[in-house]
Amino acid sequence: MNGLSSEQVMAAGRAGKMAKSKRDLAAVFDRAVARTRERSPASFDQWFCAVQFDDLTDGVLSLRARNEFVMDFVRSNYLPFVTDQIREATGWSVQVAWTVDPALARPVAQAPAALPVTPRPLAIRPAAAVPGPQGAAEGVRRQAPLEDINPRQSFANFVVGPSNQLAHAAAVAAAGGGGRRYNPLFLCGGTGLGKTHLVNAIAHRVYAERPGARIRYVSAERFTNEFITGLQHQRMDEFRARYREQCDLLLVDDIQTLAGRVQTQEEFFHTFNALHTADRQIVVTSDKYPQALERMEERLVSRFASGLVADSVAIVRNKAAQEGFELGDDVAVYLAQAIRSNVRELEGTLIRLAAQCSIHGRPVDLAFVKEELSNSLAHRAQSLSVEDIQRAVCHHFHLRSAELASKDRHKTVAFARHVAMYLCKQRLACSFPELGRAFGNRDHTTVMSAVRKIESQREQDPQLRAHIEAIERRLAVE
Repeated sequence: MNGLSSEQVMAAGRAGKMAKSKRDLAAVFDRAVARTRERSPASFDQWFCAVQFDDLTDGVLSLRARNEFVMDFVRSNYLPFVTDQIREATGWSVQVAWTVDPALARPVAQAPAALPVTPRPLAIRPAAAVPGPQGAAEGVRRQAPLEDINPRQSFANFVVGPSNQLAHAAAVAAAGGGGRRYNPLFLCGGTGLGKTHLVNAIAHRVYAERPGARIRYVSAERFTNEFITGLQHQRMDEFRARYREQCDLLLVDDIQTLAGRVQTQEEFFHTFNALHTADRQIVVTSDKYPQALERMEERLVSRFASGLVADSVAIVRNKAAQEGFELGDDVAVYLAQAIRSNVRELEGTLIRLAAQCSIHGRPVDLAFVKEELSNSLAHRAQSLSVEDIQRAVCHHFHLRSAELASKDRHKTVAFARHVAMYLCKQRLACSFPELGRAFGNRDHTTVMSAVRKIESQREQDPQLRAHIEAIERRLAVE
């Protein structure tokens, strides 16, 4: 009656079912995305505004990313949860096909969900919220003392004690208050020891004496987020101008949070170099010493350690006082910069210096310390090897050296092998491929995985920390 043949009716029915099926599968994806977003809306929107959904057919999820950086981050941090949700809904074994496309037609974070699975809209803050270079410079001068900087944390109300006296003096110098100025100034210590207070005090002092100074005070996390935003919106020129050209003082809190962020570290490295070359002050805080920063590029570590590591100096002085002698500023700073592996090595060096001074009847002056350290450090650098570390690890865990290089995957052997790889990477100038060859011709990615596993577990696992410290003590006396 409607003029269509039976074949046309059947074809139309199949097309309708197919369209409905695609709509249903798109809805499955939208639900998975919405549930993922609920876990962390702000960071989710920031990343998924650079991802586009193309298709979901027969277990293949097709997505587009604005660049490889976004693709890698989303794949590592969000996609496992998204694909788990799709797998639960469909029973498929989900595979993801990526395409890199700088021009996205319909980013995920801007697409409305097909079903009302969450009351919060999938939308991001407009790009206009990111300040341009000119506005940024004026905004920093206007906002730094009012918003970003804590008004109660100044030099006037900082309590100076024996353990933070040098850090305080270095901070005053960094703010232009006289004395030797260290650039960079690396403030190191645990929570509540005054690092952030000193950073705020530096900003206050600089602003009070130079109201036109362009101050950038950010956490490392915020630096990362601004870098990502610059990449996503093709505004890297503005980002770089803000930090390299329109900045007279850079204050960065919690630099340890850059761990493992390769591209952000690369950007910060070039920012650091640009400011340092222009003799603009850089102040960095961390809860770890530069050499203990995990998954941080060596070139950044060396730059952090090239200035003054204030907390190390305080530890050197306190330990010297315990050993019954005083150190001048020049000697304390030299020791803190020369002994960079760990606090225990600093303590051991001071004990040996005290003994040598007592035997020879010499004062602990800079000339004597340089002479003693040049001999001992050169000897240790030449003598310690992969085999030494492997031997110490095997002695500690009661294993044979051959077992570390074997294919044995027993839990005890594998754990000892990972610890040995970690210690070798921390203490020796060996590449991952070199260490792979030293541990039974293993692939360098295996060594990288082992080192990162121990790095991530060391802070949370007191038993692992005790194992490592015991092995380090043995290495220190060999």
